[in-house]
Amino acid sequence: MCSVFGYCGKVADRDAFETCFYRTKSRGPDDSREIAAGDGVLAFHRLSIMGLSPEGMQPFSMAGCIAVCNGELYGFEKERERLRSLGYEFRSGSDCEIIIPMYLEYGTDMFRMLDAEFACVIYDGRSGEFIAARDPIGIRPLYFGYDAGGTIMFASEAKNLVGLSKKVTPFPPGHFYKGGKFVRYSDPAAVTAVCHDSVEDACRAIREKLIRGVEKRLVSDAKVGFLLSGGLDSSLVCAIAARKSEKPIKTFAIGMSEDAIDLKYAREVADFIGSDHTEVYMTPGDVTDSLEDVIHLLGTYDITTIRASIGMYLVCRAIHKLTDVRVILTGEISDELFGYKYTDFAPSPEEFQKEAEKRVRELHMYDVLRADRCISVNSLEARVPFGDLDFVKYVMSLDPGIKVNRYGKGKYLLRHAFEGLGYLPDGILWREKAAFSDAVGHSMVDILKEYAENVYSDGEFETLRRKYKDPEPFTKESLLYREIFEKYYRGQSGMIAGYWMPNKSWKGCDVNDPSARVLSNYGDSGK
Repeated sequence: MCSVFGYCGKVADRDAFETCFYRTKSRGPDDSREIAAGDGVLAFHRLSIMGLSPEGMQPFSMAGCIAVCNGELYGFEKERERLRSLGYEFRSGSDCEIIIPMYLEYGTDMFRMLDAEFACVIYDGRSGEFIAARDPIGIRPLYFGYDAGGTIMFASEAKNLVGLSKKVTPFPPGHFYKGGKFVRYSDPAAVTAVCHDSVEDACRAIREKLIRGVEKRLVSDAKVGFLLSGGLDSSLVCAIAARKSEKPIKTFAIGMSEDAIDLKYAREVADFIGSDHTEVYMTPGDVTDSLEDVIHLLGTYDITTIRASIGMYLVCRAIHKLTDVRVILTGEISDELFGYKYTDFAPSPEEFQKEAEKRVRELHMYDVLRADRCISVNSLEARVPFGDLDFVKYVMSLDPGIKVNRYGKGKYLLRHAFEGLGYLPDGILWREKAAFSDAVGHSMVDILKEYAENVYSDGEFETLRRKYKDPEPFTKESLLYREIFEKYYRGQSGMIAGYWMPNKSWKGCDVNDPSARVLSNYGDSGK
């Protein structure tokens, strides 16, 4: 994944800076480097994915500019050739080496030109200023804060800045920072013109765009693997990749040893697409033993994110320990675009669209955060085909009247897009969605709830939860998570918008638990 740090002025405490920078060494275990940038410092931990030679090590320097970038720049070869024709020279095969030449040619206009998942910091030695930017969805992480003297700092994770800055804030996706201001350059959730494609035309475009999104994410100088839950989203990613790969792809699934819903479905998909499949089992002890580590690596108190992260963290840990795979494709971001179980209760297509816009803009605090941290802490790189910008912008632009569930089946457009083409068995393509934290084993959530119940008495819960606001814990489980969060990120609860929950203003969604299993329409999802 790599880790970047930009201290945009004189470093007040060098020892503290070094300590904080090395908190994310696992993101880039292959090499580390710091370089002076004016009065400040740019620092980088490298995970070698594209351009594996030493020449691909960052920070990159050219024409008085210095840059660090944690990113995957799709189709960079074409732009690199264009830049070569303008006289720029390149020393490595790294995609990120085009960052400085693009900045020299286009300035901050470059950011809207990128087809990429990225977070970067650039020092312009000609003007003496620092520029930072983040991809439109926020797939690659970036945070900022100010030291006691008011110097701004940018870093890949909140833990890099805790202790250096009183307040740590997520860098807003789709923005760049320049001259002391954050400027939005892209908002993929915003729709400027509604697309009125028919259902069949929309499904054809969805299929073609998703296939392209997967294809471009298969390009890597390091070995690629796939998380396969057996649900629709990850199964489609794997099925597309299997058709595009000359050798069997490597797929990985995890579940509780007793009652994992999805292991059997993941196995069915793996057999169907002919993947080299690995199953990882976790025990109740694994769940509780890893809880504090998971909250620390995530930097969140959100119930849904934490529950769903435990299985992902453990399977990625196994991938790192047992294989030479270093790039992982996942199925995140489909729900936000096509709907959750709770969006079946949307009172109108317009409300469905508003909810999708909200969820896409908040992705960097929830599902995308989960995937990044669970994967990167195990020295792997995450790639998210459903987050392809062309794909996201198209689905968001579709008339919500054809996206809302009027078909008796959620995510109908996505399912129908691949119907009858042999990508997946019908039983997988049309299977009801199970919440990931449930699908790895219904007992996992029950174990966590029971564990929290044994930590606090009823009286302790009522007293302790009132210590915390914005938001106030509302169950013993949420209190436990908040207290562990505060142990590592004291006073930083504002980094998260709040608890991920169904839209309580909708009839049928005013529930007291974020799991879809408490909804009346969950039905056969957990079978």
